[in-house]
Amino acid sequence: MNTSTILAAFATLFFFQATAQDLQADNMLLFQRASGGWSKQFKKKALDYNQQFSAEDKIQIALEAKGRDANIDNGSTAKEIRYLLATYKKVKNPQYLSAAENGIRFLLKAQYENGGWPQYYPEQNLYRAQITYNDNAMINALNVLQDVVRKQNDLEIVNPELIAPAEKAIKKGIDCILKTQIKVNGVLTAWCQQYDEKTMLPAKARSYELPSISGSESVKIVEFLMSQPNPSSEIKASVSAAIDWFNKAKISGYKIVDVPAPGTPKGKNREVTADPAAAIWARFYEIETNRPFFCDRDGIKKYDIKEITYDARNGYSWYGEWPKNLLEKEYPKWLKTVKSL
Repeated sequence: MNTSTILAAFATLFFFQATAQDLQADNMLLFQRASGGWSKQFKKKALDYNQQFSAEDKIQIALEAKGRDANIDNGSTAKEIRYLLATYKKVKNPQYLSAAENGIRFLLKAQYENGGWPQYYPEQNLYRAQITYNDNAMINALNVLQDVVRKQNDLEIVNPELIAPAEKAIKKGIDCILKTQIKVNGVLTAWCQQYDEKTMLPAKARSYELPSISGSESVKIVEFLMSQPNPSSEIKASVSAAIDWFNKAKISGYKIVDVPAPGTPKGKNREVTADPAAAIWARFYEIETNRPFFCDRDGIKKYDIKEITYDARNGYSWYGEWPKNLLEKEYPKWLKTVKSL
């Protein structure tokens, strides 16, 4: 570490100490990357903003802030933008507003010309360059930009010059969503967690995240499409097809539960059990057959959750009720609205 780097880090530290007003917001200022986005980690561990960092930590933070690892994974960047703006409205620290606006500019810069967003930007090694719906990454970015355009949810206070580029980015994002909806035998279904950024075809990410149709991420995609005013015929067809797929993919009469399992690492085991009143969906469906599947880190498909290891079975959301509210409440309400247009 050279002298100039240390001095720059100290200067950043003293500046933020002088302007401190809100613990979490001040920490967000420290962690913001030069690209304008945020990472989700500090020292390779999950980041918690609600803590006091030591002077030594702050030097390390300033050094890490020079990195290229800003991302939209697990709510990263969208979360910081929203918190900073909400806090700015309370305490009027201009640094919070400026940081949030730079975060929005990061989202605009990171978008591909085809409308998709990579998980990380500018770093894009391995699967980080893929168009990423996983954990609702791309939809989180689009929702921030949509709030900019609609001047709502605290985004109404940002520089109005951001509205036009945000509007353009949303149009491109919707185009990407429509183009990446998976067709099987000529019929539209739903979406994969991630896509090749060039071919826009379903792609593998982590070893156990194989190309598939997702019963989880597809929900937020549909909700975003339904939030569009005066939806086009393409959007209507996309939503309708996805709803049809959710209904076909529903696993009726079962639920996922954690049962006591003394002697196991977590003391419990995740199991599928019968329940006539319940319904669940799988995280991954095989594209060709619509059959649920599961994986260990070896990437080999299994068709029964009991066939994967304990760690894999209990460390990932393989089943859930993700589309339940969409099917029972949101879609019927949207359908009435669309028919009245």
